[in-house]
Amino acid sequence: MKAKQKTNQPTRAIAVFIFLILAAVLAWAANQFFFPVAPTGARSFDGELAYDDVEYQVGLGPRIPGTPGHDKIVSWIEQELKDDGWRVEIQESQSMGHTIRNIVARRGPAFGQKDPQWFILGAHYDTRMFADHDEDPSKQDEPVPGANDGASGVAVLLELARALPKNLDKEVWLVFFDAEDNGRISGWDWILGSRAFVDQLEGKPDGVVVVDMIGDADLNIYMEKSSDLALKTSIWAKAASLGYEQFINSPKYSMLDDHTPFLEAGIPAVDLIDFDYPYWHTTQDTPDKVSAESLDAVGETLLAWLAVPGN
Repeated sequence: MKAKQKTNQPTRAIAVFIFLILAAVLAWAANQFFFPVAPTGARSFDGELAYDDVEYQVGLGPRIPGTPGHDKIVSWIEQELKDDGWRVEIQESQSMGHTIRNIVARRGPAFGQKDPQWFILGAHYDTRMFADHDEDPSKQDEPVPGANDGASGVAVLLELARALPKNLDKEVWLVFFDAEDNGRISGWDWILGSRAFVDQLEGKPDGVVVVDMIGDADLNIYMEKSSDLALKTSIWAKAASLGYEQFINSPKYSMLDDHTPFLEAGIPAVDLIDFDYPYWHTTQDTPDKVSAESLDAVGETLLAWLAVPGN
């Protein structure tokens, strides 16, 4: 009978070690290429937190340029953005004798991509000084509370600032426009802030998304007629894929809004707006007319849309 050969124990141990190393490397590669890790800091959009931000803004009082409420909201937005790690700049300029303060928050791609896509998301934070559409003539000289017309767009942008991953593969700017809402008033005009911003803008972003009056509890966002077709199509398709019926796939209004100066400069831009809001420019534009569900539908759609490679 042939004697058993003595096993070479060190050689077997080395082979097992090498096998385990190779297995670990292959598992890592499969995870990276087929099951990518979620971006650092990614979380869902929280409509309830956004609604809290609507209530807070209205609690500051009118946010008309030159008022204490306006000063307070500028400081608050700036601090909220800095707390979430954004690079923040207050861009001051003059228009029609008024000081314009646009708040600009920037975040670049974490991986140093060459020529990354660049998107701007914007909303106006000021409120109208006169509720000239109020059914009660005695209230038409009162300021508009601006829960939906002003605060809702700001709330969506601030919650996106918290929810967007820090390693997004795009350059993203969040811009809070001043002096949008006092047209048809002596000494003023519409969209002064966004016009001032575009006048100073260097470079051409791949797309601009403006959110305005998107918190209505009965939210119906039709496709705004003048908006860029490709942007409209991609955002509405993303909303449909998420099951958000608040985005209605048909055109209805052509708006003069903060997206207009971008379009005039040849920059693709889209306006997300529900202009069927019955409390527009009235004293009834209060937080009870806004819902967390509506804010969530818009915020989750934009969060998912921004995450799409190449959009």
